[in-house]
Amino acid sequence: MPQRKKDPSVRARANRASTAAVLPADDADSAVIVPDLPRIYDEEGQPRDWLDATLEWWKDLWAAPMAAEYHSSDRHGLFRLAALIDNYWRDPSAKTHSEVRLAQKDYGLTPYDRRRLEWTIEATEKAKTEGAKRRGHASSSEQPDPSADPRLTLVQ
Repeated sequence: MPQRKKDPSVRARANRASTAAVLPADDADSAVIVPDLPRIYDEEGQPRDWLDATLEWWKDLWAAPMAAEYHSSDRHGLFRLAALIDNYWRDPSAKTHSEVRLAQKDYGLTPYDRRRLEWTIEATEKAKTEGAKRRGHASSSEQPDPSADPRLTLVQ
């Protein structure tokens, strides 16, 4: 039978990273300021426009729950990441892809990176209910009933 979980107030250590955060799933109230992408230049020093794919990525980035965690100093790294993504869509290559992958890990843009940063996207009530239904019990926070342990029939 699984041991009952301790109340968080009596645990000796929390073992949580300083970056741990629960990100709201629907952040419509958030006042995240979306910075404008800077002007970019081609190899000859002529200004060029951002590709639509890059602009769409930039819009999605700032609409995501992680955007609330970004500090104003992060925007410079995100500008460089946008330039890498723009270069990737102009001339896809394995080298550019690996640079994008390496640069995006610091901003929690993949599920693995969010887990490493201990960022959890808040589940809606509907998602919690569906998950509990799939697992076969009413609430995901319930402790198992000790009298329902089938192993007890062997010792009684």
